[in-house]
Amino acid sequence: MIRSFFLFLFVCCHLACSTSDPNVFEADLIIYGGTSAAITAAVQAKKSGKSVIVVSPDEHLGGLSSGGLGFTDTGNKSVIGGLARDFYHRVYMHYEDSAAWRWQKHSEYGNKGQGTPAMDGNARTMWIFEPHVAEQVFEDYVNEFTLDVRRDEWLDREKGVAKEGDRIVAITTLSGKTYRGKMFVDATYEGDLMAAAGVSYHVGREANSVYDEKWNGVQTGVLHHGHWFKSDISPYKVPGDSTSGLLYGVSGEDPGKYGEGDHRLQAYCFRMCLSNHPDNRVAFPKPDNYNAENYELLARVFASGWRETFQKFDPIPNRKTDTNNHGPFSTDFIGMNYDYPEASYERRQEIIKEHTDYQQGLMYFLANDPKVPEEVRSEMAQWGLAKDEFTGNDNWPHQLYIREARRMVGQYVMTEHDTFSEREITDPVGMGSYTLDSHNVQRYVKPDGFVQNEGDIGVHPKKGPYQISYGSLVPKKGECANLLVPVCVSSSHIAFGSIRMEPVFMILGQSAALAASLAIDQNVAVQDVPYAALETQLLAEKQVLTNPGN
Repeated sequence: MIRSFFLFLFVCCHLACSTSDPNVFEADLIIYGGTSAAITAAVQAKKSGKSVIVVSPDEHLGGLSSGGLGFTDTGNKSVIGGLARDFYHRVYMHYEDSAAWRWQKHSEYGNKGQGTPAMDGNARTMWIFEPHVAEQVFEDYVNEFTLDVRRDEWLDREKGVAKEGDRIVAITTLSGKTYRGKMFVDATYEGDLMAAAGVSYHVGREANSVYDEKWNGVQTGVLHHGHWFKSDISPYKVPGDSTSGLLYGVSGEDPGKYGEGDHRLQAYCFRMCLSNHPDNRVAFPKPDNYNAENYELLARVFASGWRETFQKFDPIPNRKTDTNNHGPFSTDFIGMNYDYPEASYERRQEIIKEHTDYQQGLMYFLANDPKVPEEVRSEMAQWGLAKDEFTGNDNWPHQLYIREARRMVGQYVMTEHDTFSEREITDPVGMGSYTLDSHNVQRYVKPDGFVQNEGDIGVHPKKGPYQISYGSLVPKKGECANLLVPVCVSSSHIAFGSIRMEPVFMILGQSAALAASLAIDQNVAVQDVPYAALETQLLAEKQVLTNPGN
């Protein structure tokens, strides 16, 4: 007992004395990540009177919101409140200035959006924007709220999380800097802090039987949207000859049985910002390792008569696009990301480079290869990378679209039943409304010898907007008492397909910071934050917790 007491005193003394170390920094709240959720959490922490440090592996803030995803997946905009709505209001104010319209007149833009018109004059919000505009909004938050942001700081995932019992004491980055806090938020797309802290999580699709779901697990034969092969196309190098080998991008593995779980992930891609203005476009680059044979399957899709190449060149201001995946063979690099969530930083960089080479090669193929129909090549000739976007990265997005990585298994697991409003949520911290959306997970050979994609699902919430439980932001009791996870939330694969929208991440980031502040003030674990007090603060910050239509 005496030895334990002196050990306790030694640890306390060490912690107190080490604050003078120039490589040790302290704050009430330490946020790991540079995503939109990270910044809204940091802003709310400052608004709540707490000190905060954002430890960001990213140099550019905002994640996908500033990384090319400018054609916002809004769902029902009426349930987007708080700082998320403030973000879109700031975007609106930017485009109210005539100087913002450099390459196009405001009157020529139109007002097309996804789930809502691009500009909502009555609400003074704008949901469609250029990447550099979004990044500037996040930088404005940093300046206005004097946020302490440490960029290019990567968590030491092997030994960088110090815990005492079930509480994180500090995190250390690969640069050797240590950040001590009372509360921590993991706002990364990957969930690296959560995993390193020993919190339970899942990667891949759960079997439908796990949560009594319909749309989780392997979905062979289920064909939603238009991202599947509608014609019989041979996957073999010599059409019809299975001995000739498979074309690039086709898996020879058994796809699995309908409804069973697997380790596979929905595909990633870059959300490219393209321009068709002659003075603001850069020709699609040819990757050093370009191989036209990698796109032979697409050539066969064209030969079958398919002509939907430009259907997801979604317009954003100034004659630019947010270009997303569309069709059976497109920007999604299907099946090439399965190891990403658990991979080392070095391996992740390799995966990102592989995705870059694939997608840049795809665009070069579309613009130049004679196997591409002439009318497609002719239209592609009008497009290029936007010269004034991502200027520090050869006009290429700095953020790969990590649609899904780890997902926490926390105090409450959101499932399709919650998105369908079939269960009562007693502790809502925000709302979602977007379609339960999964991109394709694999490309395989059917028993009849033709190629097909699997995993693309789109199912609307049955009763409109749904509530998201506070329990999905916190680990199981006993695992970690001072960590909140607003991005890799506790949810099944298919429920996450709806939750994973950028406005929702901003909402949950803000709510997580409010909960962290309450936990500090009341000296309780995040699992024990009194919901009545949290609800009061959420409403005061104009978060939407109930369906306005009910």
